[in-house]
Amino acid sequence: MAVTLHPGRLRAGVWEAVVSAGSEPDLEALHQGSPLPGLTVVALAGRTGEWLMRLPIPPDRLDDGVQTFVLRARDGGQALGHFSIVSGVPLEADLRAEIDLLRAELDLLKRAFRRHLCEGEGG
Repeated sequence: MAVTLHPGRLRAGVWEAVVSAGSEPDLEALHQGSPLPGLTVVALAGRTGEWLMRLPIPPDRLDDGVQTFVLRARDGGQALGHFSIVSGVPLEADLRAEIDLLRAELDLLKRAFRRHLCEGEGG
């Protein structure tokens, strides 16, 4: 059975997404390899083959750093999608460093592209 997870949203501590499947999908949510309680899958009225998946995020799973939550099919463990929550002050320095690296790479690419254009015009 083909199961597709459509982009979802996190609202009021609950991750919601639409899942397309021929029949009600048997799903599980994981955090650091452990199953999470509270996952519900409900048929969407008037939308055959589409299901609303809701997962309340347990507060005890939120800590400093990046927390990644995975949704997968129970049969065979096919990962359907994931989302991450980033939090905490210690992470600020990591994000700033990453942004600085991205800026440096972008500047390098811009210089190389300009040099390429100049060489192409002159030659």
